[in-house]
Amino acid sequence: MTDKEWKDYAKGLIKGELAKRNINFVMLADKLSQMGVHESPQNLSNKIARGSFNAVFMLQVFAAIECKSVDLRDFT
Repeated sequence: MTDKEWKDYAKGLIKGELAKRNINFVMLADKLSQMGVHESPQNLSNKIARGSFNAVFMLQVFAAIECKSVDLRDFT
């Protein structure tokens, strides 16, 4: 896969988990803030749309939305 395809895949993982839980960027910003991670909803939207965030950010998002597992079987 190309770098762009990996970024799209990472972005899709986060967006998919947010959608499953019906969590928008305002709600995500609030949940992250409660963990001490301060990001505006617009900054979250931009960062996730780029798909070029680091693993720490992805883990913080998953922790904030109480995502305990992610299905990676669909990646190609």
